This record gives sequence, C-alpha cells and structure tokens, in this order.
Amino acid sequence: MQSLDLYEQKVLADPEFPVQVFVNRGDKKKWYFAPHWHEHVELHYVLEGKTLLHLNQKEIPAGKGSLVIVNSNELHAGYCDGSYMEVLVIIFRMEDFSRELADRDILFESLIEKDEVIEQIMSVINEEFRRKEIGYHLSCRGELLKLIVHLARRYAVRTLTERESDKRKKQLERLNTVLDYIKTNYPRQICNRELAELVYLSEGRFLHLFKESMEMPPLQYINEVRIKKAMNLLKRGEGTVAEIANSVGFTDYNHFARQFRKYYNCAPSEILKKNK
Repeated sequence: MQSLDLYEQKVLADPEFPVQVFVNRGDKKKWYFAPHWHEHVELHYVLEGKTLLHLNQKEIPAGKGSLVIVNSNELHAGYCDGSYMEVLVIIFRMEDFSRELADRDILFESLIEKDEVIEQIMSVINEEFRRKEIGYHLSCRGELLKLIVHLARRYAVRTLTERESDKRKKQLERLNTVLDYIKTNYPRQICNRELAELVYLSEGRFLHLFKESMEMPPLQYINEVRIKKAMNLLKRGEGTVAEIANSVGFTDYNHFARQFRKYYNCAPSEILKKNK
C-alpha cells in the first residue's frame, strides 16, 4: 500500500452540488488507492468487472452491480486483481443532504448486491456525469437524495452513540500521529514502545490497534517506508547501494537487499544501473 498518511482532507466547494464524482478504471494488479479515512460517506458502485475494497481491514469483494459503502471515519483502500474494472465513486457529507440522518450518525451495510433501485439510480448518475448536459448537477442531486432515503430505510445497520463515534475518530487520529512520526523518523531505529508512548497506549494495545488497521506489525510498515524511500534515491542515483541503505535506516546491507527484492522483485543494484 502506497500512502504514508491516513487522513484525507476533502473540500467540496460547490454549495449547489457538494459532491465528488469520478470513475476508477484499471487493469493492473495493484492497490489503486491507498488506505485513508475522512468524515465523508464514500460510495463505490461497480460498473464493470470486480474490485476488492478493504474497510477497517475487512475484505469486501464486489462484482458488477454491487455497491460498497464506506461510512464516515472508516479506514479504506481499494485493490485491483489485474482484470479490467470500472468503479463509479461518489463522495459527500451526509449533513449536506440530511441533517436528520447526520445527527443520528447512521452506519450503512458495507456491501449491497442485486438491488434494482440502486442499479437504476447509479445508471442515471453515471450517464448524467458522462454527458454533462445542462442541469446535470440538479439531476444527480435528486438521484442522490433518492438513494440516501433508500439506504436509510433498507440498509441502515445501526446508529453510533456519540461516544462510539468519538472513539472511532480518536483511533484513526492516533494512527495518523504514528504514521506522521514514522514518516519523519524512519532513518533511525524506532521501537514499538516508543510508538506506543507517542499515543499514550500500552505496547500491547498499540500493537493490536496497528495490526488491526494496517494489516502488518509496525516494523514491517517502517521497513516498507524505508524501501520506498530507497527506491526514490536509487532512481536519482544519490549514492551507492550501501550508502542509500544506510541513509534510510538499514544497518545490515544484506537485510536491505533481501527486503528490497521481496518488495520490488529485483536487486537494488539493478535500479541503480538502470538509472545511471
């Protein structure tokens, strides 16, 4: 996974249509968007093929006609398995459409399949955005309102208490603090206890939170950050392989070479030679 930051600040500036709409397309085996979270609701409707979304590290496979709902303050990422996919993405703040539902802090089901109402609404929104004829924002706003009502009546799972909502957000903010710290301090040795103390958690509780959110222990994540930084330096030819390995925090050259090959399926020296 690619990003070093989890929180994504979204600014939807158009007061008449405070919504972000776009289509993710891909046919390469990769994470097509990295783990992140925000306060907005995010809808992923599969137009073609299939995709795999991670919601709070739960895998959600979705095929054509399926809708995946990312609730507010949920950590999420998207993966393409190498086959062609098209996914319509719609992002909005619930309070911009319904203060009633926003105040209730409703959680929707993560995956909805074979719902003709949703299929019809998404088809209209996709076509309106493709053609962009006069009044298409008004049309899409109306369709989105219909969709929100439909979801609230049929697919509301539960309502979060204020305490539960605050807890979800606090956990994500803790992760952000840790990842920002790693981003700045990766060249030196960092231990789990140091990271745990940073967010005022016991080492055991911190490890559980980190693994649950990132699907790997902290040291593995730190090494991935180092490997990616090393790749950038190798491409720019900024030193020998050994010098670059040391500059990103690897004290053992052989360990660095093994980790690099595991991640990029080639030796670091190959990258250096290719970019000379």
